[in-house]
Amino acid sequence: MNTFGHLFRVTTFGESHGPALGAIVDGCPARVPLAEDDIQPLLDRRRPGTGPLVSARQEGDRVRILSGIFEGVTTGAPVALIVENRNARPGDYDALREVYRPGHADYTFQAKYGVRDHRGGGRSSGRETLGRVAAGAVALKLLSLRGIGVAARVLSVHGVSGEEAMAEEIRAAADRGDSVGGIVEVVATGVPAGLGDPVFGRLDAAIAGALMGIGAVKGVEIGAGFAAADGLGSEMNDPILPGGGFGSNHAGGVLGGISNGAPVVARCAVKPTPTIARPQATVDARDRPIEIAVAGRHDPCIAFRLVPVAEAMLGLVLVDALLLREAYRGFPEGR
Repeated sequence: MNTFGHLFRVTTFGESHGPALGAIVDGCPARVPLAEDDIQPLLDRRRPGTGPLVSARQEGDRVRILSGIFEGVTTGAPVALIVENRNARPGDYDALREVYRPGHADYTFQAKYGVRDHRGGGRSSGRETLGRVAAGAVALKLLSLRGIGVAARVLSVHGVSGEEAMAEEIRAAADRGDSVGGIVEVVATGVPAGLGDPVFGRLDAAIAGALMGIGAVKGVEIGAGFAAADGLGSEMNDPILPGGGFGSNHAGGVLGGISNGAPVVARCAVKPTPTIARPQATVDARDRPIEIAVAGRHDPCIAFRLVPVAEAMLGLVLVDALLLREAYRGFPEGR
């Protein structure tokens, strides 16, 4: 399950401390202007080593387009994107070869496959999101040509809001050898009505699945989300206005699984980074109890670096929904 999407299909590859990571985008429409400069800005926002509150791993994360582009436009062939790892330090993880880190996928990956890449989690590392972001940048370029914009932001960290207050929470956790989580909101504007399908092809279900598929995300809500459970119908129903607008947006831009033309709004609950320097109880591969404290280059809060990942995933869902709608409308009666 390394491929995402129906018509706009993305397959990602690579491990945290392998030679490279990347993505193959299949189903990208032809004649779309696309260059590495369209993709790099989103990768720059995701990459590590950009400040004292993120991982110190120094990676330029420069993308190369290997195929699918001719004379500056897409050809309809697969678009292959690759980013080489330049600052991998697999030796940092030698002591964890036979140890299952709490909060990580070490134990479950071993249980499923009988083998695992212990170097930073391998395929289960947060660095896996690099391929999603590269492919998502292609999707966002397509959306921009349709007047659709996608932007995400961190609403809170460890229960507090405000730029300086959030930064202080992260610094305090890092000083204690700990980590914190946060809430990320992602909004798409300019989304036309009519994207998504009822029952099993619901747009909100696709969005929730895409965002929940990000490794650090433990909860997703659309529009009012869980707050809707505490409201009244008279409060939660969005009044429909002349001309197709709405007086509010508790639905988050989706009704009956189909976009209604209002901004699409989703929020992610991002867990604290599981790799921390504080001692934790665990077991090794022989089921012997041990205590570990993991040192290294890790984020005390992953929420801020998850922002472009959320944008990328919402972009992938919306592009796929647009192409599906066009496919459904592609055979009008009498033609």
